[in-house]
Amino acid sequence: MDKSDVTLERMRSFVRVAERGSLSAVARELGVGQSTVTRHLRELEEAVGVPLLSRTTRRVTLTDEGSRYYANSVQILRLVEQAGDEARGTRGAPAGTIRISCTAAFGVLHISRLIFAFQDRYPDIGVDLSLTDERVDLVREGVDIALRLGPLTDSSMKLKALGQSRRLLVAAPDYLAARGRPAVPQDLAGHEGVRMSNVAGSDTLILEGSSGDRHAVPIGGRLRIDHGLAAREALAAGRGIGPTHLWLVDDLLAAGRLEVILPDYSPPPVRLSMLIVPERAGIARVRLLVDFLARRIGGIPGIERPER
Repeated sequence: MDKSDVTLERMRSFVRVAERGSLSAVARELGVGQSTVTRHLRELEEAVGVPLLSRTTRRVTLTDEGSRYYANSVQILRLVEQAGDEARGTRGAPAGTIRISCTAAFGVLHISRLIFAFQDRYPDIGVDLSLTDERVDLVREGVDIALRLGPLTDSSMKLKALGQSRRLLVAAPDYLAARGRPAVPQDLAGHEGVRMSNVAGSDTLILEGSSGDRHAVPIGGRLRIDHGLAAREALAAGRGIGPTHLWLVDDLLAAGRLEVILPDYSPPPVRLSMLIVPERAGIARVRLLVDFLARRIGGIPGIERPER
């Protein structure tokens, strides 16, 4: 075997195995048998003449030569994809698949609708929308774009600030009728709280007053939830008081199923950001979706644009 046997198919298999660390996961992703991925790797290593991966029964890791080859392979595959995009662009028909990750509740209630509108405009572009509240490794999972609420740790990603998500303190009318309406933050003591188990510090409610004062109020309760849509249902069902994003409950507020309490105090807003894998940022269809979401996301209730 010689250098002419370094095919794009084998290179793609190698790159994804390097990123995911698992042959079986890549086989499922590519829709082929694991033996096919194994053969691609063996043939690629024979063609380049050095071992690229170190395999054990538990994991697959890059050799030193493999690390260098991986970095170059990513650039080559990106250029190949961009060349295809530019060729298709002469016909005015962007095509291909974009993979996007988004917070679950935000994705279900709002981002999915924007994706529908995007695909109506660009019918040849496929979208894989992954909804999870876990912070996934974008490169490892093959994601192009991620929408995230809160602080970020992905310093290697290209960042686009989309704004702040306004939050409120809410409860159902029936709950307030039974338990009383708090007039000041200290009145929250003894109330049932609907708390998020996957949010650090949810046992303490931070409230900022309109005059700039700040209150840290312990909040208890019998119900802890790890999904925004379940928290929405719990609040509407009168299970307690809770802080929430406006985009999560704007329709329930309009319908009178929830009410804002302590309107002069509110939980601090949460930053909304878009992360883009740098190697994917130059691909035409990815740029189209990035720009589309950046324009349209400001129309979601409670998303306040960053100051220019």
